[in-house]
Amino acid sequence: MSQTTAAMPALTRLAEDEVIFRDSVYEFADKEVRPLAREMDEHAKMSPALIQKLFDLGVMSVEIPETYGGAGGTFFHSVLAVESLSRVDPSVGVLVDVQNTLVVNAVMRWGTDEIKRTYLSKLCKSIGAYCLSEAGSGSDAFALTTR
Repeated sequence: MSQTTAAMPALTRLAEDEVIFRDSVYEFADKEVRPLAREMDEHAKMSPALIQKLFDLGVMSVEIPETYGGAGGTFFHSVLAVESLSRVDPSVGVLVDVQNTLVVNAVMRWGTDEIKRTYLSKLCKSIGAYCLSEAGSGSDAFALTTR
């Protein structure tokens, strides 16, 4: 085993902060999301009060640095949040996933400093959108081709 490999934790073990985060998000989902899941599905509408609670919990801005009002977590924390929420309601999981891994991630990776200053603090309070439409692939990002 190389020195680099030996220093990496096993992927099957979570750090203590990751376990606490995962469990607290699941407890939130069980208490706050589960009672609303059927009604939201039947009406094809997300509860605005629940969305606000997701922002208050910090799961809508997991990777946004604290200096912008975010949680200052890691991409892996986003994954843990999405998995925990999806155990109760996959639709809520998708909402949190798109906000963090598509919208916020794009601004964090490719936004200029000015764009980050302008939008990251707003994304701690508002839902962002990820729009995609290309001739020949529609909204299927994996079907995109370049030349």
